[in-house]
Amino acid sequence: MFDKEYDVIVVGGGHAGSEAAAAAANLGSSTLLITMNLQNIAQMSCNPAMGGIAKGQIVREIDAMGGYSGIVSDKTAIQFKMLNKSKGPAMWSPRVQSDRMRFAESWRLMLENTPNLDFYQEMVSGIIVEKDKIVGVRTSLGLEVRGKSVVLTNGTFLNGLIHIGEKQFGGGRAGERAATGITKDLVDLGFDSGRMKTGTPPRVDGRSLDFSKMVIQPGDDKPQKFSFSDETKPLDNQRACHMSYTSPLVHELLKEGFDRSPMFNGSIKSIGPRYCPSIEDKINRFADKERHQLFVEPEGWDTVEYYINGFSTSLPEEVQFKALKECDGFENVKFFRPGYAIEYDYFPPTQLKHTLETKLVSGLFFAGQINGTTGYEEA
Repeated sequence: MFDKEYDVIVVGGGHAGSEAAAAAANLGSSTLLITMNLQNIAQMSCNPAMGGIAKGQIVREIDAMGGYSGIVSDKTAIQFKMLNKSKGPAMWSPRVQSDRMRFAESWRLMLENTPNLDFYQEMVSGIIVEKDKIVGVRTSLGLEVRGKSVVLTNGTFLNGLIHIGEKQFGGGRAGERAATGITKDLVDLGFDSGRMKTGTPPRVDGRSLDFSKMVIQPGDDKPQKFSFSDETKPLDNQRACHMSYTSPLVHELLKEGFDRSPMFNGSIKSIGPRYCPSIEDKINRFADKERHQLFVEPEGWDTVEYYINGFSTSLPEEVQFKALKECDGFENVKFFRPGYAIEYDYFPPTQLKHTLETKLVSGLFFAGQINGTTGYEEA
């Protein structure tokens, strides 16, 4: 089925994998992108946004080097904001709110129009190494694909475990199965692995919200864009976001579920991002704060689905629902799905050269969240 040897095999079709595949193919390498679901290429796993503090600059750097993230972000933006404008220009950070479905579609179309790039849908369950050099990958169906180099961009999928309260189930993302096999191969080769955790908030029905009780958060009057190319232009129209707040009552309702929180009852032992804490973590660590901001972000131009930024949680779903109903504007909220935490395998990046090639295996590269990052930093 695969009778050729590829120059580059990219495993995983998230943001890091998509950029890696595009970069390799555009440099003339015969490239194969293998992902578990071709319908979810470049899917936004968490909030429907690109850029922001410390990340907006990276999107522009990727664009300057010929990457696609800036172009896709511009084409699918629904709002643009330059953050940190109260500080000096070195601190300004571009950020777009994105149309989640159009973002993934735009990425796929750009990749399909990239020469030298092939696609295959299946789970990679192992890597093939000969004499400390990567020579290919093995799929869950037993197919072997030969490659001169392999880039692992597995995101949160390696032995992923999703937590909602006391409930646990395997998965790399809501509704998608975890990836197995690769971690064992790497550990057997001598790699050190660890467990990371991250979380995501509830998604809710915008038709059930009262935006008149919230603070409107419009985009910039004169929006800019990410890409330096002429292929995109700044937004003419923008969708507004909104802001609400938690309260002491909300905090007390959330605390009622702390004994069933995997964060506090020992179910989750892995480390998480210090700058993107869950709502229960914020209440616990910043007990003197009477309220925390909630940013109510639309998921696209036409959908009624909203992302509740600032309410990331793995508390039981009934606790999430009861507490969120007490926030201004959420009195009649309807959930599309509750928030959850996810644990996954990562490999400390001290095992990499500055090129992201592994020190132990020649031709094997790690990119994205497999290195222990928590969002778009490496992607």
